[in-house]
Amino acid sequence: MEWKRLVRARTVEPLGGFRVRVEFEDGTEREIDLEQYLHGPIFEPIRGDPAVFRAVRLEGGVLTWDNGADIDPDVMYHNLAPVSMEIEQEPTH
Repeated sequence: MEWKRLVRARTVEPLGGFRVRVEFEDGTEREIDLEQYLHGPIFEPIRGDPAVFRAVRLEGGVLTWDNGADIDPDVMYHNLAPVSMEIEQEPTH
């Protein structure tokens, strides 16, 4: 597996739907649809209430919500699959 450098977000701005504009510490700016990352019980309040989603903030360069949910900026920056998708794709024996 290729090593990818760790990246942190500098700013986050909620847009429409589940989209945000993120500026990363290297100056790269992207609009990202977070819907694919918002799975599992901890994200239910965020998916269910637009006001809760818009309360996203940065804590140590990581997108975070008041209920403790967070999204690692490395995953967004490097366009990696969310952990929930990797777990769903693991083969069963």
